[in-house]
Amino acid sequence: MTASTGSASPPRFAPKPDWLKVRAPGGERYHELKQTLRALDLYTVCEEARCPNVGECWRDGTATVMLLGDVCTRGCRFCAVTTGDPRGAVDPREPEHVARAIAKLGLVYVVMTMVNRDDLLDGGADHVARTVRRLRELRDDILIETLVGDFAGRSESGDIVAAANPDVLAHNVETVERLQRTVRDVRASYARSLELLERSKAEATRLADEPGRRPMLTKSSIMVGLGESDEEVIQTMRDLRGAGVDVVTLGQYLRPTPKHHEVVRFVTPETFDDYAREALSMGFLYAASGPLVRSSYKAGEVFIRSLLGPSEDPRAALDARLARAREAALRLGGDPNAVENRAANAANAESFVPATSLVRAKRTTETP
Repeated sequence: MTASTGSASPPRFAPKPDWLKVRAPGGERYHELKQTLRALDLYTVCEEARCPNVGECWRDGTATVMLLGDVCTRGCRFCAVTTGDPRGAVDPREPEHVARAIAKLGLVYVVMTMVNRDDLLDGGADHVARTVRRLRELRDDILIETLVGDFAGRSESGDIVAAANPDVLAHNVETVERLQRTVRDVRASYARSLELLERSKAEATRLADEPGRRPMLTKSSIMVGLGESDEEVIQTMRDLRGAGVDVVTLGQYLRPTPKHHEVVRFVTPETFDDYAREALSMGFLYAASGPLVRSSYKAGEVFIRSLLGPSEDPRAALDARLARAREAALRLGGDPNAVENRAANAANAESFVPATSLVRAKRTTETP
Protein backbone atom coordinates (compact mmCIF):
# COMPACT_ATOMS: atom_id res chain seq x y z
CA MET A 1 0.00 0.00 0.00
CA THR A 2 1.21 3.51 -0.77
CA ALA A 3 1.76 6.08 1.95
CA SER A 4 -0.21 8.77 0.20
CA THR A 5 -1.23 11.84 2.17
CA GLY A 6 -2.90 13.68 -0.68
CA SER A 7 -1.21 16.92 0.39
CA ALA A 8 -2.64 18.92 -2.53
CA SER A 9 -6.27 19.60 -1.64
CA PRO A 10 -8.79 19.38 -4.50
CA PRO A 11 -10.18 22.77 -5.62
CA ARG A 12 -13.19 23.86 -3.55
CA PHE A 13 -15.66 23.71 -6.45
CA ALA A 14 -14.08 20.77 -8.27
CA PRO A 15 -16.56 18.03 -9.22
CA LYS A 16 -16.53 14.96 -7.06
CA PRO A 17 -15.09 11.75 -8.54
CA ASP A 18 -17.53 9.45 -10.30
CA TRP A 19 -17.31 6.89 -7.50
CA LEU A 20 -18.98 9.38 -5.11
CA LYS A 21 -22.07 9.80 -7.29
CA VAL A 22 -25.16 7.77 -6.39
CA ARG A 23 -28.76 7.55 -7.54
CA ALA A 24 -31.46 9.25 -5.51
CA PRO A 25 -33.13 6.86 -3.05
CA GLY A 26 -36.33 5.17 -4.18
CA GLY A 27 -38.18 1.91 -4.51
CA GLU A 28 -41.31 0.51 -2.90
CA ARG A 29 -39.69 -0.46 0.41
CA TYR A 30 -38.05 2.98 0.78
CA HIS A 31 -41.31 4.86 0.25
CA GLU A 32 -43.30 2.53 2.51
CA LEU A 33 -40.87 3.01 5.38
CA LYS A 34 -40.73 6.76 4.87
CA GLN A 35 -44.53 7.00 5.02
CA THR A 36 -44.66 4.91 8.18
CA LEU A 37 -41.91 6.95 9.85
CA ARG A 38 -43.89 10.13 9.25
CA ALA A 39 -47.07 8.53 10.59
CA LEU A 40 -45.21 7.61 13.79
CA ASP A 41 -43.63 11.08 14.05
CA LEU A 42 -40.17 9.49 14.05
CA TYR A 43 -37.29 11.20 12.24
CA THR A 44 -34.11 9.44 11.22
CA VAL A 45 -30.54 10.62 10.92
CA CYS A 46 -30.57 8.86 7.55
CA GLU A 47 -32.93 11.50 6.13
CA GLU A 48 -31.77 14.57 8.02
CA ALA A 49 -28.15 13.94 7.07
CA ARG A 50 -29.13 13.22 3.46
CA CYS A 51 -27.12 10.02 3.68
CA PRO A 52 -26.32 8.70 0.19
CA ASN A 53 -27.04 5.14 1.32
CA VAL A 54 -30.49 5.72 2.80
CA GLY A 55 -32.41 3.84 0.10
CA GLU A 56 -30.07 0.87 0.24
CA CYS A 57 -30.16 0.61 4.04
CA TRP A 58 -33.93 1.05 4.33
CA ARG A 59 -34.54 -1.69 1.78
CA ASP A 60 -32.51 -3.95 4.06
CA GLY A 61 -34.50 -2.95 7.14
CA THR A 62 -31.87 -0.70 8.77
CA ALA A 63 -32.41 2.84 10.10
CA THR A 64 -30.65 5.27 12.45
CA VAL A 65 -32.43 7.47 15.00
CA MET A 66 -31.05 10.28 17.15
CA LEU A 67 -31.64 10.42 20.90
CA LEU A 68 -31.27 13.25 23.44
CA GLY A 69 -32.17 16.12 21.15
CA ASP A 70 -30.44 17.87 18.30
CA VAL A 71 -28.00 20.20 20.10
CA CYS A 72 -24.49 18.89 20.76
CA THR A 73 -22.20 20.27 23.44
CA ARG A 74 -19.17 19.64 21.20
CA GLY A 75 -18.00 21.48 18.08
CA CYS A 76 -16.09 19.08 15.84
CA ARG A 77 -14.81 20.50 12.56
CA PHE A 78 -16.21 17.70 10.40
CA CYS A 79 -19.77 17.70 11.76
CA ALA A 80 -22.74 19.97 11.00
CA VAL A 81 -24.79 19.17 14.11
CA THR A 82 -25.84 22.34 15.96
CA THR A 83 -23.48 23.19 18.82
CA GLY A 84 -24.81 24.71 22.04
CA ASP A 85 -25.79 24.17 25.65
CA PRO A 86 -29.03 22.19 26.14
CA ARG A 87 -28.85 23.12 29.85
CA GLY A 88 -29.69 19.62 31.00
CA ALA A 89 -32.95 19.40 29.04
CA VAL A 90 -34.02 15.78 28.49
CA ASP A 91 -37.42 14.38 27.52
CA PRO A 92 -37.95 11.50 29.98
CA ARG A 93 -40.67 10.02 27.74
CA GLU A 94 -38.42 9.71 24.70
CA PRO A 95 -37.17 6.16 25.44
CA GLU A 96 -40.76 4.88 25.61
CA HIS A 97 -41.91 6.73 22.51
CA VAL A 98 -38.91 5.83 20.38
CA ALA A 99 -39.01 2.18 21.45
CA ARG A 100 -42.71 1.83 20.67
CA ALA A 101 -42.41 3.64 17.36
CA ILE A 102 -39.45 1.53 16.21
CA ALA A 103 -41.18 -1.66 17.34
CA LYS A 104 -44.01 -0.96 14.89
CA LEU A 105 -41.61 -0.81 11.94
CA GLY A 106 -40.44 -3.85 10.04
CA LEU A 107 -36.83 -3.13 10.86
CA VAL A 108 -34.14 -5.76 11.24
CA TYR A 109 -31.56 -3.41 12.72
CA VAL A 110 -31.75 -0.02 14.39
CA VAL A 111 -28.85 2.29 15.24
CA MET A 112 -29.48 4.57 18.22
CA THR A 113 -27.04 7.44 18.02
CA MET A 114 -26.77 10.51 20.20
CA VAL A 115 -25.34 13.99 20.43
CA ASN A 116 -22.64 14.57 23.03
CA ARG A 117 -24.28 15.76 26.25
CA ASP A 118 -21.52 17.09 28.49
CA ASP A 119 -24.25 18.98 30.38
CA LEU A 120 -25.56 15.72 31.88
CA LEU A 121 -23.85 13.98 34.80
CA ASP A 122 -23.78 10.62 33.02
CA GLY A 123 -23.50 12.07 29.50
CA GLY A 124 -26.90 10.63 28.61
CA ALA A 125 -25.92 7.00 29.19
CA ASP A 126 -28.96 6.03 31.28
CA HIS A 127 -31.33 7.58 28.70
CA VAL A 128 -29.77 5.49 25.92
CA ALA A 129 -29.78 2.36 28.09
CA ARG A 130 -33.47 2.75 28.94
CA THR A 131 -34.33 3.05 25.25
CA VAL A 132 -32.41 -0.13 24.48
CA ARG A 133 -34.05 -2.08 27.28
CA ARG A 134 -37.57 -0.93 26.38
CA LEU A 135 -37.17 -1.78 22.71
CA ARG A 136 -35.77 -5.19 23.68
CA GLU A 137 -38.92 -5.81 25.75
CA LEU A 138 -41.14 -4.98 22.77
CA ARG A 139 -39.13 -6.57 19.96
CA ASP A 140 -36.59 -9.15 21.07
CA ASP A 141 -35.90 -10.03 17.42
CA ILE A 142 -34.56 -6.60 16.46
CA LEU A 143 -30.80 -6.01 16.40
CA ILE A 144 -29.75 -2.87 18.28
CA GLU A 145 -26.61 -0.80 17.86
CA THR A 146 -25.80 2.12 20.12
CA LEU A 147 -23.49 4.73 18.58
CA VAL A 148 -22.40 6.74 21.60
CA GLY A 149 -20.16 9.66 22.48
CA ASP A 150 -17.22 9.44 24.85
CA PHE A 151 -19.25 10.50 27.94
CA ALA A 152 -16.47 12.99 28.79
CA GLY A 153 -14.32 10.13 29.99
CA ARG A 154 -16.82 8.86 32.60
CA SER A 155 -16.01 5.17 32.39
CA GLU A 156 -19.07 4.14 34.39
CA SER A 157 -21.32 5.69 31.72
CA GLY A 158 -19.99 3.33 29.09
CA ASP A 159 -20.65 0.48 31.53
CA ILE A 160 -24.30 1.57 31.82
CA VAL A 161 -24.84 1.30 28.05
CA ALA A 162 -22.95 -1.99 27.79
CA ALA A 163 -25.06 -3.42 30.64
CA ALA A 164 -28.23 -2.65 28.64
CA ASN A 165 -26.95 -5.29 26.20
CA PRO A 166 -27.09 -3.75 22.74
CA ASP A 167 -25.94 -6.16 20.05
CA VAL A 168 -23.29 -3.62 19.04
CA LEU A 169 -21.73 -0.80 21.04
CA ALA A 170 -20.12 1.66 18.63
CA HIS A 171 -17.96 4.69 19.27
CA ASN A 172 -16.11 6.43 16.48
CA VAL A 173 -12.45 7.31 16.77
CA GLU A 174 -13.14 9.45 13.65
CA THR A 175 -9.61 10.09 12.41
CA VAL A 176 -5.96 9.18 12.96
CA GLU A 177 -4.19 10.19 16.15
CA ARG A 178 -2.17 13.04 14.61
CA LEU A 179 -5.28 14.85 13.36
CA GLN A 180 -7.46 14.52 16.46
CA ARG A 181 -6.95 18.09 17.70
CA THR A 182 -7.62 19.68 14.31
CA VAL A 183 -10.65 17.54 13.42
CA ARG A 184 -12.45 16.73 16.67
CA ASP A 185 -13.53 18.97 19.53
CA VAL A 186 -10.70 19.73 21.96
CA ARG A 187 -12.54 17.75 24.67
CA ALA A 188 -12.31 14.55 22.65
CA SER A 189 -9.16 12.46 22.54
CA TYR A 190 -7.81 9.43 20.75
CA ALA A 191 -6.79 7.71 23.99
CA ARG A 192 -10.21 8.31 25.57
CA SER A 193 -12.01 6.81 22.59
CA LEU A 194 -9.84 3.69 22.67
CA GLU A 195 -10.34 3.41 26.42
CA LEU A 196 -14.14 3.58 26.07
CA LEU A 197 -14.17 0.86 23.43
CA GLU A 198 -11.82 -1.39 25.41
CA ARG A 199 -13.66 -0.97 28.70
CA SER A 200 -17.07 -1.52 27.08
CA LYS A 201 -15.82 -4.78 25.61
CA ALA A 202 -14.47 -5.83 28.99
CA GLU A 203 -17.76 -4.99 30.71
CA ALA A 204 -19.72 -7.02 28.16
CA THR A 205 -17.35 -9.94 28.73
CA ARG A 206 -17.76 -9.64 32.50
CA LEU A 207 -21.55 -9.83 32.16
CA ALA A 208 -21.53 -12.55 29.47
CA ASP A 209 -22.69 -15.36 31.77
CA GLU A 210 -25.82 -13.56 32.97
CA PRO A 211 -29.06 -15.39 32.00
CA GLY A 212 -30.49 -14.17 28.71
CA ARG A 213 -27.43 -12.09 27.92
CA ARG A 214 -26.64 -11.68 24.21
CA PRO A 215 -23.10 -11.37 22.82
CA MET A 216 -22.06 -7.74 22.22
CA LEU A 217 -19.70 -6.60 19.49
CA THR A 218 -17.77 -3.32 19.51
CA LYS A 219 -17.36 -1.16 16.44
CA SER A 220 -15.63 2.03 15.33
CA SER A 221 -15.36 4.19 12.23
CA ILE A 222 -12.57 6.12 10.52
CA MET A 223 -13.00 8.98 8.05
CA VAL A 224 -10.32 9.43 5.41
CA GLY A 225 -9.51 12.39 3.20
CA LEU A 226 -8.64 14.74 6.07
CA GLY A 227 -4.88 14.78 5.51
CA GLU A 228 -3.86 11.43 6.97
CA SER A 229 -1.47 8.98 5.33
CA ASP A 230 -2.41 5.43 4.47
CA GLU A 231 0.07 4.15 7.04
CA GLU A 232 -1.63 6.25 9.71
CA VAL A 233 -4.96 4.68 8.75
CA ILE A 234 -3.43 1.22 9.12
CA GLN A 235 -1.96 2.16 12.50
CA THR A 236 -5.35 3.43 13.67
CA MET A 237 -6.88 0.08 12.73
CA ARG A 238 -4.13 -1.67 14.69
CA ASP A 239 -4.91 0.47 17.73
CA LEU A 240 -8.63 -0.29 17.43
CA ARG A 241 -7.98 -3.99 17.14
CA GLY A 242 -5.67 -3.76 20.15
CA ALA A 243 -8.63 -2.32 22.09
CA GLY A 244 -10.67 -5.39 21.18
CA VAL A 245 -12.83 -3.74 18.53
CA ASP A 246 -14.63 -6.33 16.40
CA VAL A 247 -15.89 -4.34 13.40
CA VAL A 248 -14.40 -1.32 11.63
CA THR A 249 -15.86 0.92 8.92
CA LEU A 250 -13.93 3.34 6.71
CA GLY A 251 -15.39 6.02 4.45
CA GLN A 252 -14.60 9.20 2.56
CA TYR A 253 -14.96 12.46 4.48
CA LEU A 254 -17.21 14.95 2.66
CA ARG A 255 -17.29 18.57 3.75
CA PRO A 256 -20.77 19.63 5.02
CA THR A 257 -20.21 23.38 4.47
CA PRO A 258 -17.32 25.69 3.56
CA LYS A 259 -16.91 26.43 7.28
CA HIS A 260 -15.93 22.85 8.01
CA HIS A 261 -12.63 21.02 7.59
CA GLU A 262 -11.47 20.89 4.00
CA VAL A 263 -11.32 17.68 1.98
CA VAL A 264 -7.60 17.05 1.49
CA ARG A 265 -7.93 14.08 -0.85
CA PHE A 266 -10.44 11.77 -2.46
CA VAL A 267 -9.41 8.21 -1.65
CA THR A 268 -9.88 5.74 -4.49
CA PRO A 269 -12.06 2.61 -4.25
CA GLU A 270 -8.93 0.51 -4.75
CA THR A 271 -7.33 2.02 -1.65
CA PHE A 272 -10.49 1.32 0.34
CA ASP A 273 -10.22 -2.31 -0.79
CA ASP A 274 -6.64 -2.32 0.51
CA TYR A 275 -7.85 -1.01 3.87
CA ALA A 276 -10.42 -3.81 4.10
CA ARG A 277 -7.82 -6.49 3.37
CA GLU A 278 -5.49 -5.05 5.99
CA ALA A 279 -8.32 -4.95 8.56
CA LEU A 280 -9.29 -8.57 8.01
CA SER A 281 -5.64 -9.63 8.27
CA MET A 282 -5.55 -7.99 11.73
CA GLY A 283 -8.43 -10.12 12.95
CA PHE A 284 -11.44 -7.82 12.66
CA LEU A 285 -14.60 -9.88 12.23
CA TYR A 286 -15.67 -7.59 9.40
CA ALA A 287 -14.56 -4.38 7.69
CA ALA A 288 -16.90 -2.18 5.65
CA SER A 289 -14.63 0.02 3.57
CA GLY A 290 -15.61 2.22 0.64
CA PRO A 291 -16.01 5.83 -0.48
CA LEU A 292 -19.69 6.04 0.54
CA VAL A 293 -19.46 3.92 3.67
CA ARG A 294 -20.65 5.61 6.86
CA SER A 295 -20.55 4.27 10.41
CA SER A 296 -24.08 2.91 10.10
CA TYR A 297 -23.79 1.84 6.46
CA LYS A 298 -25.79 -1.35 5.88
CA ALA A 299 -25.30 -1.99 9.59
CA GLY A 300 -27.59 -5.01 9.65
CA GLU A 301 -25.69 -6.75 6.87
CA VAL A 302 -22.35 -5.80 8.45
CA PHE A 303 -23.45 -7.35 11.75
CA ILE A 304 -24.65 -10.55 10.09
CA ARG A 305 -21.52 -10.85 7.96
CA SER A 306 -19.38 -10.51 11.09
CA LEU A 307 -21.02 -13.63 12.52
CA LEU A 308 -21.09 -15.81 9.38
CA GLY A 309 -18.38 -17.91 7.84
CA PRO A 310 -16.93 -16.91 4.45
CA SER A 311 -19.01 -19.51 2.58
CA GLU A 312 -22.35 -18.54 4.16
CA ASP A 313 -24.86 -16.26 2.43
CA PRO A 314 -25.52 -13.01 4.37
CA ARG A 315 -28.28 -12.02 1.95
CA ALA A 316 -30.35 -15.08 2.79
CA ALA A 317 -29.85 -14.54 6.52
CA LEU A 318 -30.82 -10.87 6.23
CA ASP A 319 -33.93 -11.67 4.17
CA ALA A 320 -35.02 -14.23 6.75
CA ARG A 321 -34.60 -11.68 9.54
CA LEU A 322 -36.48 -9.08 7.51
CA ALA A 323 -39.44 -11.43 7.12
CA ARG A 324 -39.50 -12.11 10.86
CA ALA A 325 -39.23 -8.38 11.60
CA ARG A 326 -42.28 -7.60 9.47
CA GLU A 327 -44.27 -10.30 11.25
CA ALA A 328 -43.24 -8.90 14.64
CA ALA A 329 -44.21 -5.37 13.61
CA LEU A 330 -47.63 -6.59 12.49
CA ARG A 331 -48.24 -8.27 15.84
CA LEU A 332 -47.62 -4.92 17.55
CA GLY A 333 -50.14 -3.11 15.38
CA GLY A 334 -47.83 -1.85 12.65
CA ASP A 335 -48.15 -2.63 8.96
CA PRO A 336 -44.76 -2.11 7.31
CA ASN A 337 -45.93 -3.37 3.92
CA ALA A 338 -49.08 -1.33 3.31
CA VAL A 339 -48.83 2.38 2.51
CA GLU A 340 -52.61 2.71 2.55
CA ASN A 341 -52.62 1.85 6.29
CA ARG A 342 -50.39 4.75 7.31
CA ALA A 343 -53.35 6.72 8.66
CA ALA A 344 -54.24 3.82 10.95
CA ASN A 345 -50.61 3.64 12.02
CA ALA A 346 -50.71 7.30 12.93
CA ALA A 347 -53.81 6.73 15.05
CA ASN A 348 -52.15 3.80 16.79
CA ALA A 349 -49.04 5.87 17.47
CA GLU A 350 -51.05 8.68 19.04
CA SER A 351 -52.85 6.22 21.29
CA PHE A 352 -49.75 5.42 23.33
CA VAL A 353 -48.17 8.89 23.66
CA PRO A 354 -48.78 12.38 22.25
CA ALA A 355 -46.04 11.89 19.66
CA THR A 356 -45.87 15.47 18.44
CA SER A 357 -44.86 16.59 21.92
CA LEU A 358 -42.02 14.12 22.23
CA VAL A 359 -39.82 13.99 19.14
CA ARG A 360 -38.68 16.97 17.14
CA ALA A 361 -37.52 16.78 13.57
CA LYS A 362 -33.77 16.35 13.94
CA ARG A 363 -31.79 18.80 11.84
CA THR A 364 -28.59 16.83 12.10
CA THR A 365 -25.93 14.96 10.24
CA GLU A 366 -24.69 11.60 11.39
CA THR A 367 -21.11 11.32 12.41
CA PRO A 368 -19.51 9.35 9.54
